[in-house]
Amino acid sequence: MVNAARLAYRPVGLLSGLAAGAVAGVIFKQVWKRVARQDDAPDALQAEYSLARVVVAATVQGAIFAAVKALVDRLGAQGFQRLTGEWPGD
Repeated sequence: MVNAARLAYRPVGLLSGLAAGAVAGVIFKQVWKRVARQDDAPDALQAEYSLARVVVAATVQGAIFAAVKALVDRLGAQGFQRLTGEWPGD
């Protein structure tokens, strides 16, 4: 039964992962605008930004993505368990 739950959860996990990435991107853009007072975060290939600024932006973006992904994954797993009675990760 556990393998069936994992298999059934895969499409849910895939779609929620895509949604989490999109939501994290929007959150990061808003955070960066407020903190750095810039519309766009620096890209690693933009010479006008220092290495430190690029690394800080990437670190903040990664932290936001990881937190949103964990939240969405956890809420998706809880919803799946409520519907099926099985935890998808066990």
